[in-house]
Amino acid sequence: MNLDTELAAVQSANRKLIQLDEENVNAILHALADAAEAPEHVQTILEANKKDLARMETNDPKYDRLKLTEERLRTIANDIRNVAQLPFPLNIILEERDLPSGLHLQKTTVPIGVIGVIYEARPNVTFDVFALCFKSGNACVLKGGSDAKDSNAAITYLIHTVLQKHGIDTKVCYLAPPEREAVEAILNADKYIDLVIPRGSQNLINFVREHAKMPTIETGAGIVHIYVDEGADTIMARDIIENSKVKRPSVCNAVDCILMNKMKIPDIREICAPLAKHKVIIHADIMSHQALKGYYPDELLLPATDEDFGHEWLSLQMTIKTVSNIDEAIEHVTTYSSKHSEAIVSNNQKNIERYLREIDAAAVYANASTYFTDGAQFGLGAEIGISTQKMHARGPMGLRELTSYKWILRGSGQVR
Repeated sequence: MNLDTELAAVQSANRKLIQLDEENVNAILHALADAAEAPEHVQTILEANKKDLARMETNDPKYDRLKLTEERLRTIANDIRNVAQLPFPLNIILEERDLPSGLHLQKTTVPIGVIGVIYEARPNVTFDVFALCFKSGNACVLKGGSDAKDSNAAITYLIHTVLQKHGIDTKVCYLAPPEREAVEAILNADKYIDLVIPRGSQNLINFVREHAKMPTIETGAGIVHIYVDEGADTIMARDIIENSKVKRPSVCNAVDCILMNKMKIPDIREICAPLAKHKVIIHADIMSHQALKGYYPDELLLPATDEDFGHEWLSLQMTIKTVSNIDEAIEHVTTYSSKHSEAIVSNNQKNIERYLREIDAAAVYANASTYFTDGAQFGLGAEIGISTQKMHARGPMGLRELTSYKWILRGSGQVR
C-alpha cells in the first residue's frame, strides 16, 4: 500500500498550522465540541458505532472500549473544551540569555510536526488525538483498527466538516485506511511522519517499536499492582481495589494484581467482598486462596499459576499474591510491572515514601486508586496516550509533551 501522496499532503497542510494563532485554534476546538454534541451528529456517530459493535462479541475485552454512548460523547466534547482552555503550548520561551558573542539566545517551544498514532478499538482516541495535535500545531495521521472503522470514519468526517467551515486544510487530520497494510506503510514513511505513537496491546506496541523508521513513544500496556501493607486501613484498601478493578476493567489503569501483606490476610474476605458482586474472577495464591475459600464464590475463585502474574487482564479478572513485607512487594512489582501505574495502601509513612521512591513507574500512588491515571484527571484536558518509557515524555501525554523546541539566535552581524 502506497500512501506517499496522502502523507505528502498531510506534511504540506501541517506547515500551514503554524500560522494559526491561539484564538483561532480555540474557536475551532469549541466548534468541534459543540458539533460532537449536536443531536444530528450524535445520531450519525452512534449509528456508525453500532455497526462496529455488531461485528464484535460482547464478551470481548475491547467491546467496552469500542462502545460510544451519548454520555461518552458529552464527556469527549467536554475534554475537547478542556483542551481549548489550556495554556497555548507553542512559542513559550524556555531559556533566554545573552551570549558572550553578543548573540541573544532563546529556547522556544515548537510543534513536533506530523504525528502518527496507531490504535485499536477506541474511537474516542480519534477525537482526543486531533484536539491535542491541533492545539499543539501538529498534523495527525490516524490509523485506527478495523474494529472501529465505521466510528472512526464518522468522527473524522465531523472533524473535516468543522475544519472546512473555518477554512482549514482537512489534511491536518488524515485517517488512514483500516487495512493492516496501512500500518506498514505508515511505519516506513519517515520522510513525512516525525513521530509515531502506538496505543493498544503489547503485541501492537512491540510491532511498532520493531518496525518504525521514525522515533516511537510506547504507550498503553498496563500491568498494574496495588500493595496492601501491614496495618493498612481495611476499608480504604477495599474501596481503592474495587474502584481500580471494576470502574472500567478494560482500560490500562485497571489493577491486575493485589499484593497482600501476610499480616492482612485475616482481612482479605472483607477487602474482596465487593468484588464478588461484580463477578470478578480471582486467581489466588495458596495463602489467599485458603483464606477466601468458602467465603468467596467457588466459581469465581481459582488457584493462581505462574503465568497469571505479569498478566494484563483487561477484564473482570485479577490475581492475588501474598508477600511477607514491603521488600517482597517491591521485588514483585519490579519483576512484573509494565511501569504504567502502581499503588500502595498503607498508614506507615516510611513504607509509603520508600514505595514512592523505589517503584519505577510513570505514576505511583499512595492511598489512592490507579484509575486516576488519565490525562483529563491530571489536568491535561485529554491525553494522546500514557507513555511507559522515560525519554521525552512519561505518563499521560498532553499538549506540552507534543512539542519540541528550537534555538533562536538574534545578532547584529556577528561572525565566528
